[in-house]
Amino acid sequence: MPKFVIEREIPGAGNLTEAQLREVAQKSVKVLNGLGPEIQWLHSYVTGDKVYCVYLARDEAIIQEHAKRVGIPANRISAVRRLLDPTMAG
Repeated sequence: MPKFVIEREIPGAGNLTEAQLREVAQKSVKVLNGLGPEIQWLHSYVTGDKVYCVYLARDEAIIQEHAKRVGIPANRISAVRRLLDPTMAG
């Protein structure tokens, strides 16, 4: 399945408590389970006012549907074309 990076603009995201983050994660997983195997959340990075999520998904439409059902934005969805890491330097 294609890999995507989703940029979510969430003011104050970095100040959310562990309980608030857990609540969002639980809601997200519940919606993912309802959408089926064509979308999978790998992990997310929380910064000051944004959250960057990495997903496997059949296409952008199912990512948008997930965001709509959870009630969180998917401001920018970018398909990952290639992976670059330090092992490529050698």
